[in-house]
Amino acid sequence: MSTSETTRIFVTGATGYVGGTVLSALLAHPNSDTFDITALIRSAQKAPSFNSVGVKTVIGSNSDFDTLTSLASEADVVVTAADVDDVNAAKAILRGLKKQHEKTGKVPILIHTSGTGILMDQADGNFIADEIYSDLDIPKIESLPKTQPHREVDLAVVAADEEGYARTYIILPSTIYGIANTLLTSLGVQNPYSIQIPLVIKAGLAREQGGVVGKGLNVWPSIHIDDIATLYTTIFDTARKGPDATGHGRQGYYFGENGEYSVGELSQAIAKLLYETRLGRSPEANVFTDDELTKYFGGRWLGTNSRARAERARLIGWNPTHDVNSLYASLKPELEEIVATQTA
Repeated sequence: MSTSETTRIFVTGATGYVGGTVLSALLAHPNSDTFDITALIRSAQKAPSFNSVGVKTVIGSNSDFDTLTSLASEADVVVTAADVDDVNAAKAILRGLKKQHEKTGKVPILIHTSGTGILMDQADGNFIADEIYSDLDIPKIESLPKTQPHREVDLAVVAADEEGYARTYIILPSTIYGIANTLLTSLGVQNPYSIQIPLVIKAGLAREQGGVVGKGLNVWPSIHIDDIATLYTTIFDTARKGPDATGHGRQGYYFGENGEYSVGELSQAIAKLLYETRLGRSPEANVFTDDELTKYFGGRWLGTNSRARAERARLIGWNPTHDVNSLYASLKPELEEIVATQTA
């Protein structure tokens, strides 16, 4: 695909934390004047802001399957960053890509958002897993049960590539952190906040003490939101060079991580921060009860391991710049934003 010809891009999740950050990165891309970008958004009130920066909008949601199919059928590149587990929405987009291929013979590109949640175990915080997954080790990834989170949609995406009507790339972010500071957040149309870290902080605020699952021995990878943006644009740029530029389909898994953190140590850091700001009763995290895990997190995922190594994207030039120290540095700003919002 020539960088001088118009590239039609369709984005879902454009008002979200990841999708809005990726869309903002595309708008700042050196070749953005050759992009024809359409975003599916729920709010008609936000449409003028998107239009003001050159993004076309269609009002709808992931439940509007015919709309998803239609928009995908007209795009050279589709970036999905909405509900990663919405099988029906994914299939609607794939129908659109197939329709385009059957009509034109072109093979459109799909960059799909998944997550390292596919690697979660049932550690309950009581051990660190020995198993570490590289995104270059495809047989190991393919050995994951279909029942793992995100796996059903991922398999459907890979199957589309295998059938030849789409070229697919699956990006699997880990714990994303940092408050997004993008063009779209400045316009007030993008959620600037992550999910995992704020949930742990909000739980600590609600119970007036930081909490931990089990012994807190489990570990997760992490990645700053700005590094996630460059991961998407790196894959976007490389994919547009052609099918041989980097792995796709079965070979098209791209983990997003730049270092691991101990969930227990993170929980302790949050407990200490709450105590120092007089929002927690003790600087030590205590164990969440089963009821609290259900109440604050909807389950026990905070006690799982997810161990990944992002090696594939680094081979094509991705160079994340924020390490785990940045994760810990992000806690205080996150807390301050949450408290400001809750007391507004």
